[in-house]
Amino acid sequence: MSLPPLLAPALHVISGKGGTGKTTVAAGLACALAAGGRRVLVCEVEGRQGLAEAFGVPPLKASEEPRLALLPDGGEVFGLNVDAEDALAEYLATFYRLGIAARAMDRFGLFDFATSIAPGLRDVLLTGKVYEAVRRRARGRPNSYDAVVLDAPPTGRIGSFLNVHSAISGLAKVGPIRNQADSIVSLMRSPATVVHLVTLLEDMPVTETIEAVDDLAPTGIRVGSVIGNRIRATPMSDDDLAAAAAGTLDLAVPGLSEAQDTALRAEFAEDAGLIIDERERYERLLSLGLPLVTVPTIPGGIDRGAVITIADRLREKLGAAA
Repeated sequence: MSLPPLLAPALHVISGKGGTGKTTVAAGLACALAAGGRRVLVCEVEGRQGLAEAFGVPPLKASEEPRLALLPDGGEVFGLNVDAEDALAEYLATFYRLGIAARAMDRFGLFDFATSIAPGLRDVLLTGKVYEAVRRRARGRPNSYDAVVLDAPPTGRIGSFLNVHSAISGLAKVGPIRNQADSIVSLMRSPATVVHLVTLLEDMPVTETIEAVDDLAPTGIRVGSVIGNRIRATPMSDDDLAAAAAGTLDLAVPGLSEAQDTALRAEFAEDAGLIIDERERYERLLSLGLPLVTVPTIPGGIDRGAVITIADRLREKLGAAA
C-alpha cells in the first residue's frame, strides 16, 4: 500500500531549536512510519541519549541498532546513536584498511585534530552513517529499513549539516571523502528525503524555523512540513480572548470573593495574552506556505505512551497534508 506524500520518503530529517521537543517528535514520527508492520530506524547524532529516554530503554551504544518499540500491528522501531569518532574509525578501516590502528586514533588525539582542521568532516561522518542505513534497502540487505528518521542538530546549523558539499569543498576535491559527500548530497536533494522543522509557538523558535526554511531553500533540500509542538488548545474566539486579555471579560464566579475574582481575572488575562501571541506566531508560520501540523501539549510528561500519542497525531495530520 502506498503512503501519503509526506510519509513516503525513505529519509525523514527532524530539526528544531533546542528545547522544542524535536527528539520526542522524531521518536513519534518513527512510530508513525512503522505502522502496518514496517521496520523503521531512528538515528540521533548529538550524543544526548534522548531516544533512550523517550522510549524508556537503556542508553544506546554506538553502532548498535537495538529495537526500541514493537507496535501492536507488528511494526518495529530500532535506534542508532551515531558517534562521529566511531564512524571515522569505521571509515578509515573501510577505505584505507587501517583496521585496529584506526581504533587507536583517539589515544593520540588524532580525531580531535582531524575534525578541528576540517570541521565539515564530522558532519560527513555523521550523515554518512545515516546514508548507509537508508541505502541498505536498495541493496537488498537483510538489516534494511522501510524508512529512516534522523534526529538532526538544531535549526541554527541544519543547513550546513545537511549540505555537506559546501562543508568539504575546501577539504577534498577527489577521493573517498569527496565521493561520500557527493553521494550524501544526492540523497539529501532527492525526493527520497524530506525535512520536518519542529517549533514551539514562541518568538525565538518561530524565527529560527523561518530562517531555517530560508537557509535550506538554496540547497535543494526539501522542507516538507512545520510541526508546532506543545500547542495549547482553547475553544475561545479571538474576541473573547481579546476581552480576557484586557480584563473586561465577565469572570464572576459564584462563591468567590471580589478579591478572588480579581486575582482570577488577572491570571486569565495573562494566559489569554499568551494564547493571542501564539495565534499570531501560528499565522507567521502559515505564511511559509508549508503544511503546518500541530501537536497538543500532553499532560504528565513524555514517556512511551506519549510518544505513541504523538505518533497517532503525526500519522493522521501528515497523512492528510497536501
